[in-house]
Amino acid sequence: MIEPIAAAALAIEGAVGWPARLHAITGHPVGLFARLIRTCERHLNRSDRSPAQRRMAGAIATGLLVIVTGGVTFAIEATVRATAGSWAWPILALLAWPAIAARSLDDHVRPIRNALLDGDLPEARRTVGMIVGRDTQRLDAPATARAAIESLAESFCDGVVAPLFWLLVLGLPGAWMLKAINTADSMIGHREEPYGPYGWAAARLDDLVMLIPARLAGVLLCLAASGGWRIMARDHARHASPNAGWPEAAMAGALGVRLAGPIAYDGVLADKPWIGDGADAAPRHLSSALSIYRRACLILGIIAMGAAWLV
Repeated sequence: MIEPIAAAALAIEGAVGWPARLHAITGHPVGLFARLIRTCERHLNRSDRSPAQRRMAGAIATGLLVIVTGGVTFAIEATVRATAGSWAWPILALLAWPAIAARSLDDHVRPIRNALLDGDLPEARRTVGMIVGRDTQRLDAPATARAAIESLAESFCDGVVAPLFWLLVLGLPGAWMLKAINTADSMIGHREEPYGPYGWAAARLDDLVMLIPARLAGVLLCLAASGGWRIMARDHARHASPNAGWPEAAMAGALGVRLAGPIAYDGVLADKPWIGDGADAAPRHLSSALSIYRRACLILGIIAMGAAWLV
């Protein structure tokens, strides 16, 4: 019976996020994944190996990460259920809580919105640079708002819908294996060197586990906005990712703005296609995006609580 755990974990994270004081003391559990990924990469991703050998090494490292994460969390869940009995679910909810990032994402995007509304573009660039990988030093206000909206939509899938989905499907191991895969993809799942073939397995596995959550995220955003369906259906494939386009296109359609488009990474301009129609994003659109995001989280919470009640 996992549904009460999902509802409780979402409620805890929505209430407190991941407090800064706690982070300063313990860090975040994904830091453990990052250390294991770096250790494997340092020993296995050798430039003197062929592309096929590097691809195999990356697959081994990714498999090791998932197996270790799944094994440890399965043992923890089994121990909690065996010792706590009917009171296991609140303990497991606490253990699942850090895998979700609903409040944390809101806490990261809200300062960007506030800086834009205050006309403080340098501060808006600085804060948006904390959650996106593109160059932010020369972004104007519309481009900064656009970057924040895109990150909010995509992270709704990665940080809220996906961990809850896999928590419901596979329990505590599902949520944490998902976070391990996401972390591996963000660190090594790049086509550019020094990763290339080594990161192939992490990127493809992330595409696979996000397949259903991405589409669910798009549907939830459209429901929360009472619109956006047409643009989501039309433009989701314009994104390079097979999954990220769904929530981004849903948000673009809901707001009536264009997202994506040309983006600079490390000084190199990537001529990406536009997603959506209409005007450039503005600070008011970022405010609307946050409202849609919060309603989508509420809908997701209601679904989780309804499932818990049915069980």
